[in-house]
Amino acid sequence: MTKKATKAKPQYQFDAIVIGTGPGGEGVAMQLAKAGKNVAVVERYDSVGGGCTHWGTIPSKALRHSVSRLIEYNNTPLFSENHINRRVTFAEIMRHASGVVRSQSKLRSSFYDRNRVTLLHGEASFVDQHTLQVVRADGSRETLTANQIAIATGSRPYCPEDIDFSHPRIYNSDTILSLNSEPQTIIIYGAGVIGSEYASIFRGMGVKVDLVNMRDRLLSFLDAEISDALSYHLWNNGVVIRHTETYKSVEGREDGVVLNLESGKRMRADCLLFANGRTGNTDMLKLENVGLKADSRGQLSVNDNYQTEVENIYAVGDVIGYPSLASAAYNQGRFAAEAMLAGKANARLVEDIPTGIYTIPEISSVGKTEQELTVQKVPYEVGRAQFKHLARAQIASTQVGSLKILFHRETKEILGIHCFGERASEIVHIGQAIMQQKNGGNTLDYFVNTTFNYPTMAEAYRVAALNGLNRIFKD
Repeated sequence: MTKKATKAKPQYQFDAIVIGTGPGGEGVAMQLAKAGKNVAVVERYDSVGGGCTHWGTIPSKALRHSVSRLIEYNNTPLFSENHINRRVTFAEIMRHASGVVRSQSKLRSSFYDRNRVTLLHGEASFVDQHTLQVVRADGSRETLTANQIAIATGSRPYCPEDIDFSHPRIYNSDTILSLNSEPQTIIIYGAGVIGSEYASIFRGMGVKVDLVNMRDRLLSFLDAEISDALSYHLWNNGVVIRHTETYKSVEGREDGVVLNLESGKRMRADCLLFANGRTGNTDMLKLENVGLKADSRGQLSVNDNYQTEVENIYAVGDVIGYPSLASAAYNQGRFAAEAMLAGKANARLVEDIPTGIYTIPEISSVGKTEQELTVQKVPYEVGRAQFKHLARAQIASTQVGSLKILFHRETKEILGIHCFGERASEIVHIGQAIMQQKNGGNTLDYFVNTTFNYPTMAEAYRVAALNGLNRIFKD
């Protein structure tokens, strides 16, 4: 009797290949490498870090920090007597931002070296579900094979074909970082998170800003009071906001840019920043070779394990859509790696993901808004703390803003935290941590009974909690 021949297992160069080195790709690669897998990462650019490090989160927040400190200096009473307001150029603050980008990229590159991850530079595309072709900058090609592949290629600014982005005065949110002139006026088309952040940055530098919003209010996903506070603050600082407008055409001229709106209005400025949406970087992957298809925004569908319709191909980060946050993408990468190792992800993104918007001042929130609770008919109450009443804010001259706690008026369960003001993105995490507590730990009583350091901005939680309790009455 002859033995039945066993089918040989396919041999691949790598256990897994990750396409992209942003937060999502890094999360996948590090988790797999620490589990002992042979991992390769393909990055199309010379430096690792993806759009987050080079064009998005890091440089824009570094710009924002520099401008915010300049505003703080010019408005601080200690320095305001007998001094001339300082000004900086865009090129000057970009030098600081570029230094941060270099440091972050160098740090992230060391992670791959330390964990023995093979790093290749070039543009990857699918040959089949286990094979990638990588085209290097010099045109040379290399074929790679792996048992599993993770797509973490991120996103890029949406650029309509009827706008000439090669014009030296027309920018998107990536190319604006290469601005080498000092505009006196700028039109920002798109009043989402990116547009609102850059409106704050340019206005803080003394540039006249026209902000064109396609909707009837700024950042309508926010709690209405916080959205209104941002609108007022921008207006009070001289930003002209035009709501419910859409562009008809953009004219790039030698001496400026003219924006023609569908309403018949015409606007002119030294330059234009188009910041209306993003597109997933999937069009160069040749997805058709593996039977995958991205949607109209370049995004892929995945299941709870971040697995695409092709069982050995996974996707994380901006290419799968919401929440499109760097912090969430890194966790998605870790969870996807768990699924690649064990067939199932053991963890999920937390339900209450904080929103951080780096306008000047910052905005951050977690949980429900007043509008959502009202629609759901939840009996809630509000506790507020104005920053101008906090000793730490008075000391630091950062008195603009407030903290708002939404809580159930019967159980005192915290339902939402909304913060507007300097360091809001840090302050919100205290509330987020308490909201995650189980077995009755998530109540307003924590903030009432806890002793906070004094003076601190965290003290706002105690002030807001007491304010909220004072609003509750018994029949």
